[in-house]
Amino acid sequence: MNNVLTRWLKLLSLLLCIMVMPASANAGFNAGDPGWQAYKTRFLLPEGRIIDTANGDVSHTEGQGWGMFLAVQFDDHRAFDKIWQWTEANLARPDIALNAWRYDPQAQPPVADDNNATDGDLFVAWSLQLAADRWGEDRYAQRSDAIRGAIRDNLIDNVGGYQVLLPGLEGFRHDTFANINLSYWVIPALRDFAARYPDEPWQVVIDSGRQLLERAQFGSHELPADWLRLQTSGELTPAEDWPPRFGFENIRTPLYFTWGGARNVDTLENIARFWDQPTPPAWVDVNSDETADYPLSEGGEAINALLSGRPWAIGTTPAASENYYSATLLLLTRIADAQLSLSAR
Repeated sequence: MNNVLTRWLKLLSLLLCIMVMPASANAGFNAGDPGWQAYKTRFLLPEGRIIDTANGDVSHTEGQGWGMFLAVQFDDHRAFDKIWQWTEANLARPDIALNAWRYDPQAQPPVADDNNATDGDLFVAWSLQLAADRWGEDRYAQRSDAIRGAIRDNLIDNVGGYQVLLPGLEGFRHDTFANINLSYWVIPALRDFAARYPDEPWQVVIDSGRQLLERAQFGSHELPADWLRLQTSGELTPAEDWPPRFGFENIRTPLYFTWGGARNVDTLENIARFWDQPTPPAWVDVNSDETADYPLSEGGEAINALLSGRPWAIGTTPAASENYYSATLLLLTRIADAQLSLSAR
């Protein structure tokens, strides 16, 4: 009887993995994809470090997690292992299953701050689980479980009646408020976790993120600021320690929420309306309406195309002039579009 039960449990587990497997696993992406090959050539060092070419070639858990995710989607097992092993060797904290957020090769020591970045850790944990699904290696799943558990136990907090993702272990939670960033809500990853682990609080976090995004409408364009202050009273305002801009960081928010099936939020419609101009600016101050004197990046334009239902306008290979951040957003948007297209069939 125990053997029969064990076989049924394994079958149910397999079916669950199939149900939550990212659609792009069957979307025709492969390691020879020109966009992925160009990305690796420009941003992946031989040792497995993804470099931020706009910031002195430093590395972040964000970039390592993105690189791991892209490697899974493009079925590049070798690149995945390189990126993960470098991350484990250089960023993994010894005290908790999270990663230090920044590595600067010009500094001594290269990791001067062991605080984490929750969005980076989410991508690392999610990518490890997807890699376990794809290549059948249990070591990936075990490490994913540990990182996911550390995020769940240390970085989800009730603030003002919302279950929020704290951006990091230190410096964001205060007595009467928390500073949050809605671009840290990686909705497709959270949805995957919610499907696999329904007894954990991921769905509540998703619901809180949607509610907060709906409320985050500031200035004449009714746009969310990159950084927000959420009071324990529930009041939501642009955070005081950052410029009150919708821009560099928050361009990821329409990507993650659209990709995660949460496009029907009025704030996203406001973003689409603001970007509906010949040359959208890279940022806008939500208080003064001042805008950047340079345009939205190629990666930002890809997100704009996804948000506005123009998938044909999403590029395939990042232009040589684009930095790591823009190039990554372009490839992520390609994958998001492929997943959404498959799920709509």
